[in-house]
Amino acid sequence: MHVHILGICGSFMGGIAAIAKSLGHHVTGSDRNVYPPMSTQLMDLGIKLTEGYDPTQFEPTPDIVIIGNAMARGNPAVEYVLNRNLPYTSGPQWLLDNLLKDRWVLGVAGTHGKTTTSSMVAWILDFVGLNPGFLIGGIPQNFGISARSGTTPFFVIEADEYDSAFFDKRSKFVHYRPRTLILNNLEFDHADIFPDLSAIQRQFHHLVRSVPGNGLIIRPNNDHNLQDVINQGCWSEQQQLGSHWDYTLLNKDGSHFVVLNEGVPCGEVKWDLIGDHNVKNGMMAIAAAHHAGVKTTDAVAALCAFKNVKRRMEVKGQVGHTRVYDDFAHHPTAIKTTLNGLRERVGDERIIAVLEPRSHTMKMGVHKADLVDAWRAADEVFLYMADNVLWRIDEIGDINGPPLRVFTSVDELVEAVVRSEHAVADVPPGTPESLNVPQQHILVMSNGGFEGIHGKLLAQLGKSE
Repeated sequence: MHVHILGICGSFMGGIAAIAKSLGHHVTGSDRNVYPPMSTQLMDLGIKLTEGYDPTQFEPTPDIVIIGNAMARGNPAVEYVLNRNLPYTSGPQWLLDNLLKDRWVLGVAGTHGKTTTSSMVAWILDFVGLNPGFLIGGIPQNFGISARSGTTPFFVIEADEYDSAFFDKRSKFVHYRPRTLILNNLEFDHADIFPDLSAIQRQFHHLVRSVPGNGLIIRPNNDHNLQDVINQGCWSEQQQLGSHWDYTLLNKDGSHFVVLNEGVPCGEVKWDLIGDHNVKNGMMAIAAAHHAGVKTTDAVAALCAFKNVKRRMEVKGQVGHTRVYDDFAHHPTAIKTTLNGLRERVGDERIIAVLEPRSHTMKMGVHKADLVDAWRAADEVFLYMADNVLWRIDEIGDINGPPLRVFTSVDELVEAVVRSEHAVADVPPGTPESLNVPQQHILVMSNGGFEGIHGKLLAQLGKSE
């Protein structure tokens, strides 16, 4: 079957393409911007890519067109499909019809931690030889790919609450029908499509309704927004983090902890990840894998060998005693937990936070009042405000936090960071980097490319050195 995908270079649609190819379909696709790394991955799979949406891409005519949720009416390719009455569907619906309906689906939903937790679940199952399929909105470094079909009944999916397509405004995750469901947390987000929190909760309850009676829902015991969802009706077994499953930190930064099941220690996880949020992600993953038949001790061993997802506290490089990180944080809660985790790891060493409000919700200023508290663990904050940001920093009011500098140019921001008196750690000349001396940490947070700021920072820091 010839499958053509509109919007193929997004992480979700690119994963759909890889899975369709592995199932033996002839796959082609297009996107507005065909760019690495997804374009490279797809071309390596032998998938022909077209840049733009000219209708000539439908020659020869495909058997089915999968339309991504970034496509809207008025798009030339979309209008061609509708006018010619070509068969079309959404990505989530195609996935259900062609793969998920026959699988044991382990879904991971929530405002934060979906990508990391999904990667952990997939890795645990793979570690014990279960060879699961997965579709994740990032690239788990244990696998080096974002999606595969797998060879066993198990399929792990990042269950996103964003809408499915212009013709199906339900959340993607209502198509997945998980048997094992993780609900990590729930806050207001995606202000471009949801008017308020209750609208998101309604979609989450649709998801809860789809879990069978012999399925399992795993959630924290202290998330009131999720509790409100469950109170609308739940027909499946539940296990909660904080009661059935729990943990004891052995390091404050979350790099070492004891796993508890019904209060009984089941082993210790020692890994490279930091932050209490990642400990909770790991505990959720252990619980989900346990439901799929994995021994807790084996899951603990797997997490000790887990490598974090790209763009989650990923070290992009180091110049002298200054280290540059890339993180996907784009919501005040994620910003706060990421900075707090780094603070616990580095102690009094200097942290510079570089933030781009890029998501629809952040650009609209929905959470602007929460930003000062979110970046409080930093020593200095550099904020990039692009032209499409619909608010200004003076709208926050009193900014009682670390020193803040606002820029409308990425290049000027980079120069300011490097010119800062704290841009290079204050250590004696010639001090070997291997010595335990104070370091500086530049944490860049954005859910986009940020105009290649990481490379620019490292290059400028190198010149400064």
